[in-house]
Amino acid sequence: MDGKPGGRSSKSLRPEDNPDTSFFSNPWMGDIVSDWSPMHEAAIQGRLLSLRSLINQGWPVNLITADGVSPLHEACLGGHVSCANILLKHGAQVNCVTADWHTPLFNTCISGSLDCMTLLLRHGASPHPVSDLASPIHEAAKRGHVYCVEILAAHGGNLNLNISHLGTPLYVACRKQQVACVRKLLESGPPSLLQLCRLQIRKCFGIQQHHKINELFLPEELKRFLLHM
Repeated sequence: MDGKPGGRSSKSLRPEDNPDTSFFSNPWMGDIVSDWSPMHEAAIQGRLLSLRSLINQGWPVNLITADGVSPLHEACLGGHVSCANILLKHGAQVNCVTADWHTPLFNTCISGSLDCMTLLLRHGASPHPVSDLASPIHEAAKRGHVYCVEILAAHGGNLNLNISHLGTPLYVACRKQQVACVRKLLESGPPSLLQLCRLQIRKCFGIQQHHKINELFLPEELKRFLLHM
């Protein structure tokens, strides 16, 4: 929901008018870099109306801080699926990485938002860590987000991924005494043939092309299975 904006209204804020934000092109990231912006504030607070207004005024959805944090990172950290959705619809990068190797998907494993996780995966988010320093499935197991672990595994996440300084997701869950996650990980054996077939079909479509599954001449029930619906 959109809260009442404090201080200056987002209606009067334009990128060129914000005195606290200096913009410059980053040749390594290809994004616009700034200090903390109204876009980040609206996203982390879940202020959908303010976020939509800022986007309509020309604020870039891929605006990042010096640490590489985008509004999408913040929306997912706050578990605000509506904000994440509007950012993605306007071109937010689903697999953008911060200086700490956090992706928006990693942030959903902190918040435990199933809606945000499903949305990101539908838009091509990778369940695999870009660095051993930030593994989504380890983070979900550490925090006891059982359903997040299940969804990541269903999308190809490695339940047995062994990271040198962390161990496996099961070890992390045991160490943090996340009993429900421990139980689920112990019950989860190797992927079934059915799961492997689904993963292979989805891989054939490529990232961000899974919506084309709806165009296949298949029974609706099978389409829903392939789309994790």
